Amino acid sequence: MRSHAHGGAVGVTAPTWTAPVPGAGAVSKVVSEAGAVSGRASAGAAAPGVVPAVVTWGLLAAWAVHDAEELVTMPGWAGRAGPRLRRLFPGVPWERLDVSRAHTTVAIGLMGGAVAALSAAGARTGGRSPAFQAALTAFGLHGVVHLAQAAVTRGYTPGAVTAPLVVIPFTVWARRRLREAGVPAPPRGSSAVGALAVPLLLAGVHAAARAVTRRRDRGGRPTSRSRDRWY
Repeated sequence: MRSHAHGGAVGVTAPTWTAPVPGAGAVSKVVSEAGAVSGRASAGAAAPGVVPAVVTWGLLAAWAVHDAEELVTMPGWAGRAGPRLRRLFPGVPWERLDVSRAHTTVAIGLMGGAVAALSAAGARTGGRSPAFQAALTAFGLHGVVHLAQAAVTRGYTPGAVTAPLVVIPFTVWARRRLREAGVPAPPRGSSAVGALAVPLLLAGVHAAARAVTRRRDRGGRPTSRSRDRWY
């Protein structure tokens, strides 16, 4: 602070302070670091999570557990449950629905190849494959059908045990994991197509199994279904 006389009066000059101006290099560094932080935050928010293999290949594993039950119980089931089925639905030729162990084995083997291919498609795409997602939805609906069959026939049907214990819980869990990983849900149309494709696929594998086992029977091997039943 300075004082000076001017015309007999004393003047006082207020102190002055000038803030230091950062250099261009410092400003550039701050802006660069802020941009890097913002970019990392945006990338972290937008990047989808990783879908573990237990979700995609888990479809094949859950199917294998489910169909192991069917492999054991399906051969001869219609004959064992015949009295109950004929009492409930007398007009249905249940004996024609009976299948042998050989038929069941071939049909499940063919279906296993299809499920393995669908699981592989899911693994390659991180669960985003429309075919995999349709198969996952169809698998869950298949479990619901098993429960409905058991309710309608008022008793055990092949696959009715693992449907509520494996099939439906796995489907619900896998769907949740896909959603948490940011995988978009499939279009409604694709799920409907997958659900409709299951009966066609089942009919196809059973037709192929029937053709294979018939050729086997013509080759001179045992044809009696009673020899193929596991009971």
